[in-house]
Amino acid sequence: MAVISMKALLETGVHFGHRTRKWNPKMKPFIFTERNGIHIIDLQQTLNSLESAFALVRDAVANGGMLLFVGTKRQAQEAIGAEAERCGAPHVNQRWLGGMLTNWRTMRERIMELKKLEERRDKGEFELITKKEGLVLTRKIAKLEERLGGIREMARLPELIFVVDVRREHTAIHEANILNIPVIAMVDTNCDPGGVDYVIPANDDAIRAIKLVAGAMADAVLEGKAMRKDAEPAEGAPEAEAAREAGYAETDEELLGAATLAKLRGGELFPEEKVSVEKLAAAEVLAETPLTTVADDKVTEEIEEVADPDEEGVEAEA
Repeated sequence: MAVISMKALLETGVHFGHRTRKWNPKMKPFIFTERNGIHIIDLQQTLNSLESAFALVRDAVANGGMLLFVGTKRQAQEAIGAEAERCGAPHVNQRWLGGMLTNWRTMRERIMELKKLEERRDKGEFELITKKEGLVLTRKIAKLEERLGGIREMARLPELIFVVDVRREHTAIHEANILNIPVIAMVDTNCDPGGVDYVIPANDDAIRAIKLVAGAMADAVLEGKAMRKDAEPAEGAPEAEAAREAGYAETDEELLGAATLAKLRGGELFPEEKVSVEKLAAAEVLAETPLTTVADDKVTEEIEEVADPDEEGVEAEA
């Protein structure tokens, strides 16, 4: 049975890449076609990559391994945090601190400092010091919790890391490469897949697309834990899967801009001359269902680029 169906990939907008003028030529093998100035990702390759990544994570966790979820961009923060917590895996969804992997000993010391401060606070020791000192320590706890809360139970370096947006998380990928930690990542058409060991070609700006792929990785972790001889059976996976599927029922207007809807509905997504058996099936599914995609994130990104032309890696439009 497939890890994720082709219909789910279509409904969540996994196939929408960036505008053609922003593409990275290294992603050419993963691009199926171009429509209305937007690259369309080859979903058959996405499906195959997801199945390979799922098996890799499941087997690694079954053998006692650990997967670290990484996604600090606005669209990924909630999904990464929720799915990582659902499967009991560590995660980073606020800010990647330099040296989080390569300088793990120091990071571990900071985590221990956080736990000691929380212990002092819970024992009421903050009430025995001045109000100013207590406020300073309380703020320090909040800051450490925000940055290190997702990895506070990570006692060692992970065996694998899953990344959303390789451009934004280039530091995390670089550190993983130095330590020879395999990297699984959602790679959009504007990204360089170099440094990623297991490329999942996908729209990394769509909230529901990120939820879908991150959810599959979380399911792989749960399945791997269930396969351990000394582990308790993983619970809650079916309910969580149903809840996640229910979350895909938003309307077009909630997730797409009017201009994007008009553009996408105005033309075919797949040219007849290039349709394979798999693509034909995908197109038939797409024709039967509304375009409940999140291509508006691409438009939102365009607007943000105009508003903030100085942001790293962004081109301001005239």
